[in-house]
Amino acid sequence: MPKNVLGTEIELCCGNPMTGFYRDGYCRTGQSDYGVHIVCAEMTDEFLEFSKNAGNDLSTPRPEYDFPGLVAGDRWCLCVSRWKEALEAGIAPKVFLAGTHMSAIEFVSIEDLKDHSVT
Repeated sequence: MPKNVLGTEIELCCGNPMTGFYRDGYCRTGQSDYGVHIVCAEMTDEFLEFSKNAGNDLSTPRPEYDFPGLVAGDRWCLCVSRWKEALEAGIAPKVFLAGTHMSAIEFVSIEDLKDHSVT
């Protein structure tokens, strides 16, 4: 199992709804993950609206993809670039550090992640 940004084994981000690029609950990545879904974030209404306006509607159910739609409080593996955009807009959702892949610090600072951490 890969490491998280704390340097320990990555923990489950969310199993209901099932998240992650591989839909195994973990924010892991691989060569075919062009979005780099590695930030385990806790959704807020503000962020969900931001993401929808940016072209990625995470709140509308998509049964054809077995996707229930997200609500505030759900944890989800976000693309690190979308989290960074939200950070720059001042509405970054909280981050579960133990579930965030270590490669996130290649894109955003560990300080920013820690400033937005949730346990």
